[in-house]
Amino acid sequence: MKRTLYDEEHEAFRAMIRDFIAKEVKPHFEQWEQENLVDRELFRKLGELGVMGFGIPEEFGGAGETSYKYQTVIAEEVARQAVSFGHYTVSTGIVLPYLLNLATTEQKQRWFPGIASGDTMLCIAMTEPGTGSDLAGIRTTAMLSEDGTHYVLNGAKTFITGARNSELCVVVARTSAPTPENRRHGLSLLVVPTDSEGFAYGRKLDKIGLKSSDTSELSFTDVRVPVENLLGTQDQGFSYLGQNLARERLSIGVGAVASATAAIGFARDYTLERQVFGKPVAAFQNTKFVLAECAAEVEALQAMVDKGIELDDAHELSPADAAKIKLFGTEVAARVIDKCLQLHGGYGYMLEYPIARLYADTRVSRIYGGTSEVMKTIIAKDLGL
Repeated sequence: MKRTLYDEEHEAFRAMIRDFIAKEVKPHFEQWEQENLVDRELFRKLGELGVMGFGIPEEFGGAGETSYKYQTVIAEEVARQAVSFGHYTVSTGIVLPYLLNLATTEQKQRWFPGIASGDTMLCIAMTEPGTGSDLAGIRTTAMLSEDGTHYVLNGAKTFITGARNSELCVVVARTSAPTPENRRHGLSLLVVPTDSEGFAYGRKLDKIGLKSSDTSELSFTDVRVPVENLLGTQDQGFSYLGQNLARERLSIGVGAVASATAAIGFARDYTLERQVFGKPVAAFQNTKFVLAECAAEVEALQAMVDKGIELDDAHELSPADAAKIKLFGTEVAARVIDKCLQLHGGYGYMLEYPIARLYADTRVSRIYGGTSEVMKTIIAKDLGL
């Protein structure tokens, strides 16, 4: 079906991104996968391209107010070529919006120029060894000093994406005790430079997928954080954490449909070339039927995601809408990529083939950003259940 989401400007942007990937990413990607870390210089080159500062006002070097469609184009092209920009999406699509919504004028002046140029990358530290979805259980503390000039941060975090390639980390910490009426009261967001004394990296975690994006443990030992680095109002951090969840979940849906679409393309090309019993694998009815089913299912998902993008542009994307997109998108992508891997036979299990990377990379999409089970809970609540 013909998509109507993009115009000529978006397609020109797509051509620029495609050319950038071919020149700056593809030649190095295998090495980044092996090192579990993209080259830090990649983000500065993306900054030169003008894609690090979506939403940052032009006065600070950003692109100003822009449609989310430009970020979806990037996601589609990255999937199409089976590569990754490391934790680019985390920094630009997930963490930056918190600063756009909450930073003071002084904080914007300090941070935004570096973010827009790619000199300053962002990560966010929420999850702890004993605390995942239940953020009210966070034990990391940030105690205000007696003179009120700084917080003293202590604690540990895990599963933190992109920390080793970031200059600033938004840390969720407890600044006050919870109240009997509200366990979530007392959480705050602190923007912590990763070179702060007492800020330490633990293990670089070995994942089954997303190899080029580092995921680490972090620890904080008496880290001094100036009060000027408090994001928003003290003790109100939990309410802020939900503000960008709809966009985050939409982005996961965007990645899911882009990956599923790419998988169909990889499987089609492979089955047309691979010979079995004297003829291409694509000549068998089973191959045709499997890919036809996949194509129909992915087109349905694409229509749903495109509608979500339009709603996001109009600031009308609801939490339930985003949950439906994430749930349906990640489940469809899992089914489609699995079927496409099967069509590759034994070669589908080899990491030299992009379908294998897609298979491993996509599995976590049903976990991060809220598990599929959490999405079902949100949808059920929207149904009045």
